[in-house]
Order: sequence, then C-alpha cells, then structure tokens
Amino acid sequence: MNVPNALTILRIFFVPVLVAVLVAENVGIPLGSWHVTQEWLALAIFLSAAATDLLDGYLARRWKQVTTIGTLLDPIADKLLISAALISLVQVRALPGWMAILVIGREFAVSGLRAIAAAERYTIKASDLGKTKMLSQVVAISFLLVSVRHPALHRPGIWMMWGVIFFAMLSAVSYFGKFWHKVDEGVKLRRRQELLLLERKRQREEMRQRGARRAGALGRATGAGGAGGTIWKPPEVN
Repeated sequence: MNVPNALTILRIFFVPVLVAVLVAENVGIPLGSWHVTQEWLALAIFLSAAATDLLDGYLARRWKQVTTIGTLLDPIADKLLISAALISLVQVRALPGWMAILVIGREFAVSGLRAIAAAERYTIKASDLGKTKMLSQVVAISFLLVSVRHPALHRPGIWMMWGVIFFAMLSAVSYFGKFWHKVDEGVKLRRRQELLLLERKRQREEMRQRGARRAGALGRATGAGGAGGTIWKPPEVN
C-alpha cells in the first residue's frame, strides 16, 4: 500500500457517497450563514473523486510507485465513478437513459477488449482520445449535477454529453482498431511459426529417411560382398 493506491481506493469509496447524496432528498450541510445544498455537495464529492484520478497517476509516476494492484484498480475506480454518476443522473431525471447506456456500454466493451488483449499478452495503452473523453465526462457530469436545482444549466450539460458520446465512440473505434491490429499480427506470427515448425519437421523426416536408405544400401552392399565375393591371398614364394 502506498499513497497513489490509497487515493485510488479512496475514489472507490467516494462512489456510494456520491450516489447517496445525489438520489436522496433535502440533503445539505450548513456552513455558518451558508447552506450547501444537495447538488453542490454532490458536485464537490464528484470533483474530489475525479481529482484523485489525476493525482494518483501523477504521484505513481513521479515517485516510481507503479504497482500491479494500482494498474488494475485505477481503471475500475474510474468506471465505477462515471457509471455511478450517470446512473444517478438518470435516476433524478437529469440525463436520458440511452446516453448513459451508450457511455457505460462503451466502458464495458473497452474493458473486455483490454482483458482479451492481456490474455494474449498484448497491452493496449490509453489513447489521447480516451483522456479527452474522460475530461469531457467530468465537465458534462458537473454541469448536469448542478442542473438538478438549476435548470438553466441542463441544456448546456446535455450538449456536452453529446460531445462525451462522440469522443467515447471515437476512442472505442480507436481501441478496436488497435485490438484487431494486434490480434491480426499475433495470428500471422503464430501461423508463420507453425509453418516453420512443420517445415523443420518435414526436413528432419527427410533427413531421417535418407539416413535410413543409406544405411540400408550400405548393409546390402556389405552382405553381398560377404556372401559371393572371393578373398584375395598373396602369392606363395618358392
């Protein structure tokens, strides 16, 4: 356990808190003469969780603390946070359900591709489109969270969600392209290796057969000489 991994786990714990605050009614925190209402509290939780996503990766690279558990948990925490926020927004009728389904379905599809690629010993790194998609998601969800009590921000939030869908589909196509390219290269490489092994096996078989034929011919020649040949003797000297 290190600081970057602790931040990743903290982001996972933010998820149920965000859902509880967003779907509950009349939730707020009094701060002196101010009263932090439900939508602003949800926004603060969401932005804090999103900030940990940037911070844990930066610290892991700077302090050279990139670990296996961190590599596995980081994308899971991101998907949990975004999926929970989108589903909660659908619950409070701030977002159409089909938009949430497209974005969440894309996340599952890309995760499946990465799992298959990892099983084939390939690594599909995050692209710039994927990072742009994540940033656009944070901005669009922030607008929609505030629009729960401020309807004037709902239309800009929906337009931003269209941008999220565009970048999500575009990055998904990019990931699929990388995946099929890697798979195609892997299949061709395995096929070449199989053909090479078959060729080597055929050559060894031919060499073995040639050796067997030579040994047989030598044996027949030796046998014929011993059966019907004459033995030379030196002449006698008187």
